[in-house]
Amino acid sequence: MPHAHPPTAPTRRQLLTRIGTLAGSAALYQAMTTLGHAMGTDFRGPPKLTGAKRGTRVLVLGSGLAGMLSAYELRKAGYDVQILEFQSRSGGRNISLRGGDTVTELGGATQKVGFAPGNYINPGPWRIPYHHQGLLHYCREFGVQLEPFVELNHNSWLHSTGAFGGKAVRYRELASDFNGFTAELLAKAIDQHKLDEFVSDDERAHIRQAMKSWGALNKDMAYTKGNTSSLRRGFEKPQGGGIDGAPVPSDLFARKDVMESGLWNWIAFHERLDMQTTMFQPVGGMDQIGKGFTRQVKDLITLNCKVSSIHQDDHGVTVTYTDTAHGDAVRTAQADYCVCTIPLSVLSQLDVQVTDGMKAAIAAVPYASSVKMGLEFKRRFWEEDDQIYGGISFTDQQISQISYPSHGIFSKGPAVLLGGYMFGPAAYDFAGMTPEQRLQRALDQGMAIHPQYRKEFSNGVSFAWSRVPWTLGCCSMWTEEARKTHYKTLCSIDNRLVLAGEHASYVGCWQEGAILSALDAVTRLHKRALGAA
Repeated sequence: MPHAHPPTAPTRRQLLTRIGTLAGSAALYQAMTTLGHAMGTDFRGPPKLTGAKRGTRVLVLGSGLAGMLSAYELRKAGYDVQILEFQSRSGGRNISLRGGDTVTELGGATQKVGFAPGNYINPGPWRIPYHHQGLLHYCREFGVQLEPFVELNHNSWLHSTGAFGGKAVRYRELASDFNGFTAELLAKAIDQHKLDEFVSDDERAHIRQAMKSWGALNKDMAYTKGNTSSLRRGFEKPQGGGIDGAPVPSDLFARKDVMESGLWNWIAFHERLDMQTTMFQPVGGMDQIGKGFTRQVKDLITLNCKVSSIHQDDHGVTVTYTDTAHGDAVRTAQADYCVCTIPLSVLSQLDVQVTDGMKAAIAAVPYASSVKMGLEFKRRFWEEDDQIYGGISFTDQQISQISYPSHGIFSKGPAVLLGGYMFGPAAYDFAGMTPEQRLQRALDQGMAIHPQYRKEFSNGVSFAWSRVPWTLGCCSMWTEEARKTHYKTLCSIDNRLVLAGEHASYVGCWQEGAILSALDAVTRLHKRALGAA
């Protein structure tokens, strides 16, 4: 569930740096990769585990995707597997909220979802990049139907309280003008021989022509108002039929306003590998993936098990847990090995018998605070009034973004959009509010982009991940230094215990991280069980 921070007014040096970033997004990509995001994954197919010793027992803690996939592959290999799950449902952070569902937070605040039948919001993961081939493989294998998710919509809105008088502008307008003005500056620099030190004679003509095409420049290598620029940014009066069908070109924004706005950050956002088209979502809600995984291992799962300790010796593992479905009875489960997928934010508070190095690794990774807002409106006004079909509008306000549903397009009746997706300070601020206060704040801020908000609003729900007792945060947030110090230890087998989950991957905050981590964990556990490692 990664997130980009809202744009801020740049210094001149930052502006030039970010122009360089946009010309390929190399710097941004490298920065995200360093933090464990924005990279392709190394899925090469399911593991081939053979030769398991008959009767070897494996206890899996947690029935999120990592836990259920671990159990699925280990049972296929011949192990006796049992899953203990804290919640009264399987799926972990793979969750969708529908009408009639109840959300109860730490502190006791309870919300009952009032969405109309068929409507839902995904408070956790909500999209799947095309290169997350591990997750896509198991969706196919488990019969989870997918459909396209619209990530980039050129007709969506970009908004900053400090730019363009606080008025939202169309993505296509800002992107066209930013590209056009940047191309013009580069073309002029080439014509004035300002880049001779860096550009050879052979390259000059090619780069000049590339700038003309990329930036929609005229024959004089200028970005100006006219049909050429309007075919990118849109016309003031669109093309029509008949005698009066001639279009009227639109005015350009002032170059100074475009460059100072900071809104071009959102253009770079869509250049990140993990935000590029094509993306997917399950038909009917993200929890269809969790349900698909559950179908494979449902008989192995025991729900309502609150783990309190994990002890191990050279012969096996003993887990103590409270059976919250049966009078809080204290029980134990034993196995030869254990795959633990409990989020580190919770695991770090339990009695876990592991080496000092593993304890330090478990404690070294904080979890992000995140809040999502699901807002239901009486009609799809974003489609009917604004011609926005899927995609995301961005703002520098706390709500950060508004994402329009990619399913049910053109349908009548109420519909739900993602009315806010916050990380960092904004998420802590929203998490400290009551659910009703969050809704009111989201509506107030959404009005800056959609004046129809309050008139069309029906009901809503908020989900504050820092107030969720079974994860205490959204996802792991590794630092570069923490990875250098603790990552290998965290992913290593500690006697008879191995960890799995998005926190044990370089694809943090994505379901793909859970998938790849689980496959790595069960492969190494299998080798250990066979005595090969």
